[in-house]
Amino acid sequence: MTDFLKDKLSRRSVLQAAAVGVAGISPALRAVVHAQGSDAPEKKEVKIGFIPLTDCASVVMASVLGIDQKYGVKIVPSKEASWAGVRDKLVSGELDFAHSLYGLIYGVHAGTAGPKKDMAVLMTLNNNGQAISLSKKLADKGAVDGPSLAKLMASEKREYTFAQTFPTGTHAMWLYYWMAASGIDPIKDAKVITVPPPQMVANMRVGNMDGFCVGEPWNHRAIIDGIGMTAITTQDIWKDHPEKVLGTTAEFVKKNPNTARAVTAAILEASKWIDASLSNKTKMAETIADKSYVNTSVDAINQRILGRYQNGMGKTWDDPNFMKFSGDGAVNFPYLSDGMWFLTQHKRWGLMKDHVDYLAMAKQVNQIDIYKQAAAAAKVSLPKSEMRSSKLMDGVVWDGSNPAKYADSFKVKA
Repeated sequence: MTDFLKDKLSRRSVLQAAAVGVAGISPALRAVVHAQGSDAPEKKEVKIGFIPLTDCASVVMASVLGIDQKYGVKIVPSKEASWAGVRDKLVSGELDFAHSLYGLIYGVHAGTAGPKKDMAVLMTLNNNGQAISLSKKLADKGAVDGPSLAKLMASEKREYTFAQTFPTGTHAMWLYYWMAASGIDPIKDAKVITVPPPQMVANMRVGNMDGFCVGEPWNHRAIIDGIGMTAITTQDIWKDHPEKVLGTTAEFVKKNPNTARAVTAAILEASKWIDASLSNKTKMAETIADKSYVNTSVDAINQRILGRYQNGMGKTWDDPNFMKFSGDGAVNFPYLSDGMWFLTQHKRWGLMKDHVDYLAMAKQVNQIDIYKQAAAAAKVSLPKSEMRSSKLMDGVVWDGSNPAKYADSFKVKA
């Protein structure tokens, strides 16, 4: 355990005492929910699942820094082994919330990711900061990006294997989008397998895959270990793309609206803390590198969270579009169009058989009212619209205006 983490844990009681008011609840939060009756969280201690990834940081820091206590709750981070495990524990109620893949929550809600259950997205935890890695063996043959990979796959025929982290998740969608934009059909031209994030590097080391899409620090870890290189960052697929979310079940939100609001507010404040300074980012990296959380070396985390990139083949660059946790709320709003985008890709790749009412489903899942109340409590700005427009790597614009047409418009699809 790092000295910083020990210090924070030992000081937690002091932080909590200073942060919690006489009534045990943030005055700001009390003001926001006063009109709705009792503002006390229905459940005081909540278990939040997370996968060992850099973008679990806001959940972890809300707990370590005692920010959760300011809002009358105690967050207990629970390290999970796989996204399938996160899904199962959310559905069963073993976890109250989870640091989750956007597409996992929507997949469960739509019934395309295993057991069907009404789900809820409370906030976006981060934008950007994932990547697609190719093995050094491919790179040595000239495959270092999408076009050169397509060329190699066309000239050297064999079964090429790529890994993502969950069939309806973000990493699968980034991988498929990137491959298709380069003329590779990810369904027909390759074998795509599911591997939990912390196991990616070990599997590439023994030759189980040619490439993978995963969150940090595992892409940088592959470079440090000399087994892989970064072909593209996900922010180069979609600048400021939505990534992980704070997910739970619709049932939990209905039974525990004050708890949902308080936890969202606490993680919003922790997100602001992370992005507030270079010092905070460094302390965050030191904390989450601990074996209790991501279980890796600090140097695997602390470069890319500052936008300092290398591709493992001698190229280095400073990327202003690195992993963002807050941006004074610009990152965290659960845009309806973000949720709808994942549904369009699920339809594109045959994970959904038919078109759905994309906007209606997004309104069911994304808990915008609770988010707005939590944002007011945490003093986080709100955007002007619940939809946003983005241009992806192939020049195609997504704005949520005609999702069915968008889903059907791609040349490469299932």
